[in-house]
Amino acid sequence: MSNEHDGESSDEMEVLEGNNSDNDAGDSNMEIKAYIPGGELTDGEELVRDESAYHMYHQAQTGDPCLSFDVIRDQLGNDRSTYPHTAYLVAGTQAEKAHLNSIIVMKMSNLFSNCKDPSSDSESEDEDEEMPELKNEMISINGSVNRLRVSKIADKDVVACWCETGKVHLYDISPSLQSLEVTGQQKPLISKPLHTFTGHQIEGYAVDWSNLVPGRLASGDCKKNIHVWKLQDGGSWHVDQRPFTGHTDSVEDIQWSPNESNVFASCSVDSTIRIWDIRAVPNQACMLSKDAHSSDVNVISWNKKEPFILSGGDDGVINVWDLRQFKATSPVAKFKHHTGPITSVEWHPTDSTVFAASGADDQLTLWDLAVERNQEETSASVASAELAAIPPQLLFIHQGQKDIKELHWHPQISGTIISTALSGFNIFKTISV
Repeated sequence: MSNEHDGESSDEMEVLEGNNSDNDAGDSNMEIKAYIPGGELTDGEELVRDESAYHMYHQAQTGDPCLSFDVIRDQLGNDRSTYPHTAYLVAGTQAEKAHLNSIIVMKMSNLFSNCKDPSSDSESEDEDEEMPELKNEMISINGSVNRLRVSKIADKDVVACWCETGKVHLYDISPSLQSLEVTGQQKPLISKPLHTFTGHQIEGYAVDWSNLVPGRLASGDCKKNIHVWKLQDGGSWHVDQRPFTGHTDSVEDIQWSPNESNVFASCSVDSTIRIWDIRAVPNQACMLSKDAHSSDVNVISWNKKEPFILSGGDDGVINVWDLRQFKATSPVAKFKHHTGPITSVEWHPTDSTVFAASGADDQLTLWDLAVERNQEETSASVASAELAAIPPQLLFIHQGQKDIKELHWHPQISGTIISTALSGFNIFKTISV
């Protein structure tokens, strides 16, 4: 069920189960074998999802594609593993006409495991109780949303939204979240930005909130400029008009340090990653610079527990950088599995060796740096030769979405990933993590 772009509403949208019969293996006599991306299918072969590889898998559609989203932290507890799950998201649309775009605040609920309890009487179960649900509130916004990020500031959930219009808006989405908890149709909410910054004068994609200083934000544009925002007493924001300069091309992503309140990292089309200290004047704030990829560096992620930064580029390469050896010529780990540009990377929120990545090749991959190849298991068979070409650190390949744009681990639901693509959202948990 598609969303209607008529201001803000509280419609329910269809969430499709991940264990539809169309995806089942079907005939038990059918030969089933693992598919390695890049391989060719013979006549009569088709790809189906291995249900046993997922603890949970659900799909969601939102009408116009949402190519950026973020997970909203909730009050339901951390390290959750008991089903059914509930997740809150905020996303931005890319509609064909500028005035039809929206910020969508979503509540995904009744997310059950795909694994049935063998001791239960499946025929007597109430099927309605196991149907997932997606409720939403929509905030009208002019222009497609390039990227957005959410932060808890005092008692408000504030979203920073980069638009194709060249403006960065801040919205308080707390009223929308409250409305999601009310049964029945609600009156449309009137939402105006808390603050709008027009100083970039061109669109951009890079934006990130500091997790150490409430209300501190950094935004970067396609003209290579970065501006830092600071929350003032009284609740207003001050944006330094002097940009942080150093990159020579479009700034693609920004990440604040999880440990140093005045430090952030950025990456750019100029193929570099730069580390900044905002205590210096903007034109002297770049402390370190590294040629990180052979072409555009699209995305970065800062490990929350170890001094590592992930980077993904147009070259399809994923690099892991040790900040203690940042000036070294090589990354501490390098992976070339994806066959298209890397579109998103993110470290696991609690396991410092695990990360996820997505690419324009329609693959979402899970990795663990702690895994090493067991040489004793190597064989001379063709199948093993194909598997031998796969890095041992590659735990899982998730497919089924078209043109994956962004992924996030849910910080409170153990091992759960949400991803968005032109074909919609997936929320899933694999047996690997």
